[in-house]
Amino acid sequence: MNIDSSLVRELAEMLGETGLTEIEVEDGERKIRVSRGGGVTMAAAPAQMMAPSAQAPAPVAAAPAPAADAGPADADVSAAIKSPMVGTVYLAAEPGAADFVKIGDTVKEGQTLVIVEAMKVMNPITADKAGTVKAILVENAQPVEFDQPLVLIV
Repeated sequence: MNIDSSLVRELAEMLGETGLTEIEVEDGERKIRVSRGGGVTMAAAPAQMMAPSAQAPAPVAAAPAPAADAGPADADVSAAIKSPMVGTVYLAAEPGAADFVKIGDTVKEGQTLVIVEAMKVMNPITADKAGTVKAILVENAQPVEFDQPLVLIV
């Protein structure tokens, strides 16, 4: 494997400038991780991403959904807004505040749905289309994985 020392230096400088303790970059099959005190780790990316867990979290709802709706809701999860990163999801801007959205709310494109905290940075996750919130597929302060469904908008 050919090591790009200028990239490693650039990533190390970014750590110092941002105050982060770790940064990881993937480029095809190459993965570079730089962390303070931990050195540099380089590894080939696995040929295939891990499949999402077979047991998806249940939608957060005020009342249980009828069994007849379970099939179509499961099929629609593929169209849900998904987490662009690994982190912790928050349904409100701060503890005690109202959630950004509730089931049944009408949302506009670009409206904040949840926040995903990754490396102490709060990242707003917004609606990619206008519609109605059909399901919130995560709980507040729950860890989330990359590409995990968060909110279903129809």
